[in-house]
Amino acid sequence: MRCAILTLFPEAIRPYLDESILGIAQAQGNLRVDLVDFRNYAYDPHRTVDDRPFGGGPGMVLKPEPIFDAVFDVERAHGPHHRILLCPRGRSFHQRRARELSRMERLLFVCGRYEGYDERIRELAFEEISLGDFVLAGGELAALAVLEATVRLIPGVLGCADSAVLESFEGEWLDYPQYTRPRDFRGLKVPDVLLSGDHEAVARWRHEQARLLTARKQRPDPFPSTPANGPPNHQG
Repeated sequence: MRCAILTLFPEAIRPYLDESILGIAQAQGNLRVDLVDFRNYAYDPHRTVDDRPFGGGPGMVLKPEPIFDAVFDVERAHGPHHRILLCPRGRSFHQRRARELSRMERLLFVCGRYEGYDERIRELAFEEISLGDFVLAGGELAALAVLEATVRLIPGVLGCADSAVLESFEGEWLDYPQYTRPRDFRGLKVPDVLLSGDHEAVARWRHEQARLLTARKQRPDPFPSTPANGPPNHQG
């Protein structure tokens, strides 16, 4: 997979990309990430990427020109990408979508900042993704979360192929509880069944625990139909 991340803060992203699963995937040759500072596509002397919103209001809005030019430049060099915009309007991200994205050859993420994007950038036909009903300072963390959830599902990235299958959100249930050494930690003991050597009993215990955890899972409160302080004023 080849991935382009358009951001104003590439140096904030690079350290995480070089570690753990994403770093391993790059070392394996399963992933290549191009960090693109779209400030480099602002051609005025001050490299301006934002401006005051028409109609008034607080904060600054990202201008369309640098983002358009950065997207077109990336795709001229490396071919069409599946374009992803991290924004509050997007559909909530989930494991099923991560698996679908893992089958794509090229992804492009645009990370917003400030009060949001000029609406005209949506003419670039993005898939809009949200991590949830909360506000971040920018889209960088969201892009990394989506990318990591996706890349770990590419065959060969994880050391054990079953790791990406036998876990929460891959089926109808959450994952079962896991234990390791020591057997007794401050009086908290590993369940006897896991030490029994009886594989059928272990499987039954795990199945039942997964069922119980899923039944007890707390679902988020429904999003309020009318925000207490009126409509949101900025793009998170």
